[in-house]
Amino acid sequence: MKSRTLVMMLILLALAITNCKQTDKAMVVETPVDLLNEPFPEAQEAVKLTMDSILQSVKDGDLDKLISFHAYGPKFTEFKNGEPRNDGAENEKFERGVFGSVTEVVKFDVNDMKIAVFDNVANVTMHTDFHLKFGEDLAVVNEQMTLLFLNTDKGWRIVHEHHSELKQPEAAE
Repeated sequence: MKSRTLVMMLILLALAITNCKQTDKAMVVETPVDLLNEPFPEAQEAVKLTMDSILQSVKDGDLDKLISFHAYGPKFTEFKNGEPRNDGAENEKFERGVFGSVTEVVKFDVNDMKIAVFDNVANVTMHTDFHLKFGEDLAVVNEQMTLLFLNTDKGWRIVHEHHSELKQPEAAE
């Protein structure tokens, strides 16, 4: 009789423990993240540091480092100068050709930069003020630029670029 009672108590205890675990799981309520309004400050700082590294790689003429900030693959896209969309291979060829030909970075500033993070994706918008020398020729690049980043196992990497002319305000007469 005692063994029957012991077995019965063990069964009841096992059921109670199982029930408690199920109840604990049922009680966990996750609050959905507000992707539109949550600023994700740690991610914003990480993206800002990535942008600083990108800018420094151009100033240093380190093309391999510059290219390493891109996540080239079948989803990579680029728009520039109103031309048809480019892929990663075209983007890399262009960046190596242009930045590889720079003989002096006179000025390489970004203005009005905004970093909007949506969990593992970040949209960075800015106005460029680049003054680059190619031999004796000076090129001034004032654009609206958008870089779309994805948080990968290698850090924040560019998966889309969009460049368009930034119209300058007309001078007062």
